[in-house]
Amino acid sequence: MQKKSMGTVKMVSAVLIILLLAIIHIANPDFFPELWRVLKSGDLIATAEYIESFGSWAVFFSFWLVLFVNMLGFPPAIIFSTANTLIFGIVPGIILSVVAETVGVVLSFLILRFFLRDSAKKIISKHSSLKKIDSFSGRSGFMVMLIARTVPYFPSIMLNALGAISAISLFDYTLASFVGKFPSTAIEAIIGHDAVLHNGDYTRIIIVCIIAVILIISAWIFEHHMAKKADAYNRSTDTTSD
Repeated sequence: MQKKSMGTVKMVSAVLIILLLAIIHIANPDFFPELWRVLKSGDLIATAEYIESFGSWAVFFSFWLVLFVNMLGFPPAIIFSTANTLIFGIVPGIILSVVAETVGVVLSFLILRFFLRDSAKKIISKHSSLKKIDSFSGRSGFMVMLIARTVPYFPSIMLNALGAISAISLFDYTLASFVGKFPSTAIEAIIGHDAVLHNGDYTRIIIVCIIAVILIISAWIFEHHMAKKADAYNRSTDTTSD
């Protein structure tokens, strides 16, 4: 009975999401075609001009746009974080992008967990090794997610999905995403901003690129360390159970 009700709730949720998209299309039939045209062009200045065309509502439109993109995981959020720095300035643009991205990935996490976690639990329950990894993700999920979020250009949808099927708590996921997104979003936005404006001084962009490389290498080392730690934890639980 409970499975049936959950299935109904999931179906209703999916219908509501589709309905929301339909309402947006009915309210403004040109919205999705125009947005797709701008995104397809790959022109960051055109994207910034499109957002700016909403006038005093530009900041709200940009917030919801970044939120929606991060919830879907497509297209890359760097397009809009860069556009935000071009429109609102580097610091305000980064803050706006980080807050909107965090809300977006949390919503994605909640939706994906709602639809996928039960199925993942069934698969996990059948394999002892997956049970241990799941348990480990609950205990160390915050640090793993925090480090992963600091890596620039890493596909956000992958982290959303991995977080959703793991045992990480909503609070840990939200805090790790918010804190971790500041360096990654700042790096992506500043590189995009300076690359578009071609101001002739490449000092900042070189420094930011070096920081990006350091973060990526540090994240790789940390993930390697955590993998070893998880393996050691699995071996210790195996020994205990024996």
